[in-house]
Amino acid sequence: MDLGLAERTVLVTGGSSGVGLATVRALLAEGARVATCARNPEILAAAAAELGAKSGQLLTGSCDVRDADATAAFVRRAADHFGGLDGLVNNAGQSRMKPFAETTAEDWRDELELKFAGVLHPLHAALPALRASSAPAVVNINAVLAKQPEPRLITTSAARAGILNLSKSLSRELAADGIRVNSVCLGLIDTGQWTRRHAASGTTEPYDRWQARLAADRGVALGRLGRADEVAYAVLTLLAPRASYITGTTIDVCGGVGRSVA
Repeated sequence: MDLGLAERTVLVTGGSSGVGLATVRALLAEGARVATCARNPEILAAAAAELGAKSGQLLTGSCDVRDADATAAFVRRAADHFGGLDGLVNNAGQSRMKPFAETTAEDWRDELELKFAGVLHPLHAALPALRASSAPAVVNINAVLAKQPEPRLITTSAARAGILNLSKSLSRELAADGIRVNSVCLGLIDTGQWTRRHAASGTTEPYDRWQARLAADRGVALGRLGRADEVAYAVLTLLAPRASYITGTTIDVCGGVGRSVA
């Protein structure tokens, strides 16, 4: 089915690796125009070269979403370059693994700043262009931690819950402008963080067996970690103009690890 994303322009933050990169790749395959940013210019340049996008289809830039001015400058550059924006995917973020007893006030400030700035700064900058679109959509990449927190991820869980609440509020406030706002909540996704943790563990166990054991330990019903492209499919569905009556909702891409019913 044609999702109707061809010739539409979407900005994706954190698009140099993992879910962000998979989303950029899927959008390009649909014929969309994509602008993406990331903190590390070298990694971003390597990702752009690997994508091999058609001329004029991809715009990249280095920026930290915690920097409001730099983020706004990149959003303006993207809107000017492509003549507008139709979608925004707020993907930049990371997890902080510490129990409460080891978490400092600075840890809390850093985590909350990253999670909230990662949504608020791009969205504030993109609003004028989104309001001018015929079918604007925002997708916030979140995590199932927002609904079922884990003890060693206490700061990330709390921040994620706040972003889920914020997304619902935004969906109602921006509905008057025709802007849809939805969330995709991730479970365990096989990205670079898990391969790094496998390497750091010092285990001799092969990665495929290690991740299967991890999935079983975390109660993933499908018995494996998810793939970044499996998340991207959900993101594109919510961005698509065909999803024009979907707003304020959440899609869990977690292999059945979610234990909540709401």
